[in-house]
Amino acid sequence: MSVSIDITRLPPERIVFEASPLAELCLALHVLSEPGHHPGLAGWATATTSTLRQDLAERLREADFLWRHTFSDLFMPFAGLRGGDGRTGRTLAEELDQLDRLDDEQFVTTALEFACLSSYSTGGPSPVSDPATRARALELAAARGPRQLDFAGRLLKDPAAVRAWVRRLLEDCDDAFFADIWREAEPTLAADARHKTELLRRKGLDEALAAVSPAISLEDGGTLIRIDKLAEGHTTAVDPAMRAGLTFVPSRFGWPHLMVLHRPGWRPVVHYPVGSPDLPPPASVELLQLRLEALAHPVRIRLCRSTARAPHTTGELAGVLGISAPEVSRHLAVLKKAGLITTRRRGRYVNYQLDVMAVARLSGEFLEGILR
Repeated sequence: MSVSIDITRLPPERIVFEASPLAELCLALHVLSEPGHHPGLAGWATATTSTLRQDLAERLREADFLWRHTFSDLFMPFAGLRGGDGRTGRTLAEELDQLDRLDDEQFVTTALEFACLSSYSTGGPSPVSDPATRARALELAAARGPRQLDFAGRLLKDPAAVRAWVRRLLEDCDDAFFADIWREAEPTLAADARHKTELLRRKGLDEALAAVSPAISLEDGGTLIRIDKLAEGHTTAVDPAMRAGLTFVPSRFGWPHLMVLHRPGWRPVVHYPVGSPDLPPPASVELLQLRLEALAHPVRIRLCRSTARAPHTTGELAGVLGISAPEVSRHLAVLKKAGLITTRRRGRYVNYQLDVMAVARLSGEFLEGILR
């Protein structure tokens, strides 16, 4: 499984490496919401959360599904601007201005990604103009929880008001903690972008991609970039409806995530981590064996991917995987027995989510187990 990017006849100068303050803010907010994804940053997350004003913390909780699970493409608006050059802004204010330049249809469809994951790669009718799509988005938002339903309802009713609310929220984050983070991180990220740009210029795309991640490869005679991920997707960097281009964005907060923006009608973006922290100590060998046996099935691996980004109901997972709900339940039971899945009831819905801390420790547990 992989996400591929068609770069046929893409001029090298249209491949750019640039830091993005708005994308980095997205990852910082993600770490605050899901410190379990980033064990090495748990201390920072705890310290930062403890200093947030109560009103800001409450507003962040209102919209945390934009960065907790889906890494909303709203945080990379430069990729969606029609007629733009696909370059990031130099400052957070510049990128928020880019966000304001997205039209309402782009903004609403992208902001509702958490409720429309199954159509991310294929696109479809807009919830702004299509009543059936609107109703389906509200239904899926309701399955996620009351906050998601409230946000989706407000967004569909008054996009302009929600756009202003989101911008103010991000500006307040900048005032509260992100300006200091960016002041420290920007030199490192800019230096990494310059290094990758120089590799591209002197040694070619293959060398530059290898420096980004071993999970990225150049194939088909240099016309296709393939990113090894537990997902299927395809996009193009040479869409005639958009100005050709491909952007690589480094992140200090990104590990272990390697993200690919492959939304139809947007330029592709690869958001890659710079550096990685140490993992916590491993668990027992008996627990390791149980967990590895639980993961020794392709359907359960796909379930892990879906539930890692967001909690899902059995019905949602059945729709995404294309199998029956009873079959999904059987596989979830195996994962739950191994301590890899947690459950939470919301009214008549039961949501399942991957225990990312447990999965993050598996590689260390395996190595420690075979060498013990």
